[in-house]
Amino acid sequence: MTTRRQFLKQMGLASAGLAVGNVSSAFARPMTSKEWAGVKADKVKIAYIGIGNQGAFDIEQFEKTGLVEVVALCDVDLEGKHVQKVLNKYPKAKRFHDFREMFEKAGSEFDAVLAAVPDHIHFPICMMALNEGKHIYIEKPMCRTFQEAELMMENARRHPNLATQVGNQGHSEANYFQFKAWQEAGIIKDVTAVTAHMNNSRRWHKLDPKMHKMPEGQPLPKGMDWDTWLGAQQWHDYNDLYHQGEWRCWYDFGMGALGDWGAHILDTVHEFLHLGLPYEVTLLHQEGHNDFFYPMTSTILFRFGPRDGMPPVDITWYDGINNQPPLPKGYGRSEYNADIPATNQGETPRAQLNPGKIIYTRDLIFKGGSHGSTLSIIPEEKAREMQSKLPEVPKSPSNHYENFLRACQGLEKTRSPFEINGVLSQVFCLGVIAQRLNAQLFFDPRMKCFTNNAFANALLTGMPPRKGWEEFYRL
Repeated sequence: MTTRRQFLKQMGLASAGLAVGNVSSAFARPMTSKEWAGVKADKVKIAYIGIGNQGAFDIEQFEKTGLVEVVALCDVDLEGKHVQKVLNKYPKAKRFHDFREMFEKAGSEFDAVLAAVPDHIHFPICMMALNEGKHIYIEKPMCRTFQEAELMMENARRHPNLATQVGNQGHSEANYFQFKAWQEAGIIKDVTAVTAHMNNSRRWHKLDPKMHKMPEGQPLPKGMDWDTWLGAQQWHDYNDLYHQGEWRCWYDFGMGALGDWGAHILDTVHEFLHLGLPYEVTLLHQEGHNDFFYPMTSTILFRFGPRDGMPPVDITWYDGINNQPPLPKGYGRSEYNADIPATNQGETPRAQLNPGKIIYTRDLIFKGGSHGSTLSIIPEEKAREMQSKLPEVPKSPSNHYENFLRACQGLEKTRSPFEINGVLSQVFCLGVIAQRLNAQLFFDPRMKCFTNNAFANALLTGMPPRKGWEEFYRL
């Protein structure tokens, strides 16, 4: 069977010959699905950065596709117990502590990269991958600052032949295709408000909001490359409260509940309603506000103006165990999505109100969960009335991991590329700034700046990168 690489080479030679007699024939037409079915695609040669916990889960999902050849493994803590499973599974893969060294010494041997690492190091890895000509799958949230998202989107535009994908898996599951089909059929229209909620216990709930400085330094774990772990961030001495997912707690390293779960709850709402950037972001309520880590509870209002013939939309975000939103009449039970992947924080507990959203339109109310959960119309009697009007929802042709790999092969387009997810990530960055400043902020979406708070504008960029990391912030 002809491989994809051989096929494209033959197509290139054929079109080059035709160009002499007919210039228009030089441009090969897109292949049909039947034509692609006759082409055996090469496996994607891939490198993995961050191979424990969520990284190990992602690696397992890539392995299930049968579409990858693992070339290199990279982790700052190669002697940690959490990475041994992956190391043992791929004994022939080259091993690195520092992703920069991996690109330098093994970059010619792989075509794509998966990075499942702390939020603060997403940006330099993605920028280096694109600059080195590699397809990149990055875990959500895409980045940690508004400026980082700007640079990542621009760099992706400069490399249109490279696939980018952000790891909000629901964007390739039933949630995505149902929302799209229902909107196109006019079932979801004239949305005016969305409530998003994530009320499970979080790692920082065990910390003391009265702390007056960051944690004291501790001895490094054996073999730990802490300097690379910090990346472009200003120096912090190592502490266990930063490692193994604990980084999610801290403004310097993570994006809190909003960045972690917002990407799984608000992704389709943001994309299909063309929300773009808000004009107001206000912290309506908080408990346990401090300078270092995320509040124990927070309620954030995002206000979006009218666009593309659609009315203004208010999104209200609720996090914190006892900070649950009001529920509409006929809400019913809070459905739990059993497909949500486990993390090293343990199984996601079934809360009184499981993570999800409520969508209010002028005519209908919808409720939905997280990740790939589908929407339902409430109350039940209204759902029964609408049943005959609901369109058929197509099944996903590929899950999120396979979608990325097929995009690397030229067979599909990624569903959550930087150009789409980047603006959603910026929305979360604005929300985190409101949390951090405990403020009402007005934002100009065209000029991309706050109009009422100079400190907030400084946080759009954040602290300057550490010496030696400046190059990643230059296009």
